[in-house]
Amino acid sequence: MQRVTAQLVAGLVAAVLSLLSEQSWADGGGPSLSERVIWAVNAGGDAHVDVHGIHYKKDPLEGKLGKASNYGMRLPILRSNQEDQILYQTERYNEDSFGYDVPIREEGEYILVMKYAEVYFAQSQQKVFDVRLNGHVVVKDLDIFDRVGHSTAHDEIVPFSIRRGKLSVQGEVSTFNGKLTVEFVKGYYDNPKICALYVMKGTLEDVPKLQPHPGLEKPEDDDDDDDEGEVGEEGGKKKPPKGTHHRVQSGPRTPNPYAADNSSLMFPILVAFGVFIPTLFCLCRL
Repeated sequence: MQRVTAQLVAGLVAAVLSLLSEQSWADGGGPSLSERVIWAVNAGGDAHVDVHGIHYKKDPLEGKLGKASNYGMRLPILRSNQEDQILYQTERYNEDSFGYDVPIREEGEYILVMKYAEVYFAQSQQKVFDVRLNGHVVVKDLDIFDRVGHSTAHDEIVPFSIRRGKLSVQGEVSTFNGKLTVEFVKGYYDNPKICALYVMKGTLEDVPKLQPHPGLEKPEDDDDDDDEGEVGEEGGKKKPPKGTHHRVQSGPRTPNPYAADNSSLMFPILVAFGVFIPTLFCLCRL
């Protein structure tokens, strides 16, 4: 009898522990963000541990392919934590397409996060390129300045999955052989680049968000503009051209110095007239 009771108690304890474990996972007690990250690189820079505990290793392409740049270190990067600005201040670029190989041994849902900041060009259409994942174009015509402006952090996030030897991304499927190739494809404008990137297990909800910035907030009247689209030939509303909808600004516009009040310029002119007229009157009497 005592033996049966002990077995029942042991079974009950195991069941309770299992339930507690499942509840802990549901409440966010599963692997931390840093534990879910399987690969991370600080492109063009040294190793770094960010505020989330993600360990970025030193760029493995150093001295092998492309060029490293720390030009951005002279600038503060908007939307980024002070401790992690280095992830957006250094970069690797190349005069041709280049990329990184990421080994993935387990099936599951994954997220690719690519970090960017435009620290050199001060207008759009100066650096535009694509990003491919094992040959699939996952980011088309990336123009960082056009997206967020100058010296502002921008993350490109691409979810994908690996099941039964197949890679699925953005509705496309291909054979997967254990290696994920992230390729930055040279476009018509300048050279492709990357500041930092990592691959993690999880879903979009697991990815940390960048800090908000007032200059990147959507204007309140955007919804009205969406509803007042131009009417097409068949009575429907025409869609805005691709790439022109919901453009964001890098921050408040710089005030126009020529639009300032010019009343202060009148004072010296009036003084000059006040001196000139009496002098002219005196000369005429001589």
